[in-house]
Amino acid sequence: MKKKFAILPILAGFFVMGFCDIISTVLNQVKAECQLSDVTAGFLPSMIFIWFFLISIPTGILCGKIGRKNTVLFSLAVTLFAMLLPLLANAERFWIYFVSFALLGIGNTIIQTALPALMSNIVPADQLTSRISLGQFVKAICAALTPVFVYLTATLCGNWKLLFPLYALLTVLAALWLLLTPIADERQNGEGNENRTSFKSCMAMLKHPFVLAMTIGILFSVGTDVGFAVSIPEFLKSVYHVDLDMAGMGPTVYFIAKTIAAAVGAILFAKIPAAKCFPWCMAVGLAATVGLFFAPTPTLFLTFIFIAALMTANSFGMCMGMALDKVPEKANEISALMVMAIVGGAIVTPVLGFAQQSAGATGMACVLVCCITVLLTISLLSKRNAKNI
Repeated sequence: MKKKFAILPILAGFFVMGFCDIISTVLNQVKAECQLSDVTAGFLPSMIFIWFFLISIPTGILCGKIGRKNTVLFSLAVTLFAMLLPLLANAERFWIYFVSFALLGIGNTIIQTALPALMSNIVPADQLTSRISLGQFVKAICAALTPVFVYLTATLCGNWKLLFPLYALLTVLAALWLLLTPIADERQNGEGNENRTSFKSCMAMLKHPFVLAMTIGILFSVGTDVGFAVSIPEFLKSVYHVDLDMAGMGPTVYFIAKTIAAAVGAILFAKIPAAKCFPWCMAVGLAATVGLFFAPTPTLFLTFIFIAALMTANSFGMCMGMALDKVPEKANEISALMVMAIVGGAIVTPVLGFAQQSAGATGMACVLVCCITVLLTISLLSKRNAKNI
């Protein structure tokens, strides 16, 4: 099979990678079913994101031992189990949701670490950043469809949890497609034998100022992403008095904007350095987020959300791409470090829960403004170092 077709099952893996956005979409449903407090519910997303901190580096080591393709297949097996568990959950057994989302986080950590590395097996180095953006585009499609699937299963089938067996089936199909696709095993060429990824080598990269800045950028990028997805339904429900099922559809606007931004980024960053785009995107995104405080109608609110998502969606890819460009010889370490920084989602969501409990939707918006302000600061630093990239 030609390499250009071998990328297709890898892109299918990026779709499965998008399953981690389930939690932000169904958080209100789980909270209502299990009668959880805002603070307790705020820790549910942590069951996904905390694993990025704990097992991203071990996953890099695992890739070296069993191969990148086998590591991705293992992640799909874990994801499959995670998708089947919620069917057993009910109001008396909410802990099943915690276990399910923890497994989803483990599977997602493994696939986010191994899949970009596997892509490098078939994609030329100068095209890797653009292809990762393409993968993020596919991931964004999954995120955009999830609220729609939740709404349709709730209204047409009477049970929103039917989303999980649907995604279990898609996971099986993605695994079979990758299993049957011939991809050269990097271990056969001795790749990585001279520069094995270790915890020490990853932590050493934090001494590099630019890599440290981009790692912090990843942390706040993911925090912003999760924050928007969690906050939008709450805004629609509490500020504009939209019913629960329709409020759950609100993140669709955000995810559609992310999908468009990822598609544009895949083309744009092949021609224009990301460092030049980064500050402008964050400045406009910050202005749109501030506009949420003054939106008088749901339509204007969602318009600001769309603009903010369009501008901030590529912050993850820009941070990772610029870090890899800066120190390409340490790609394994940087990839593991960047994925570990995704723990930002676990840090921000409890903060959002406390902010919501203290100041409602306005408090949540303040947290988002703070996150994007940090990203804007980092983007200005990256522009200052653009000549060295």
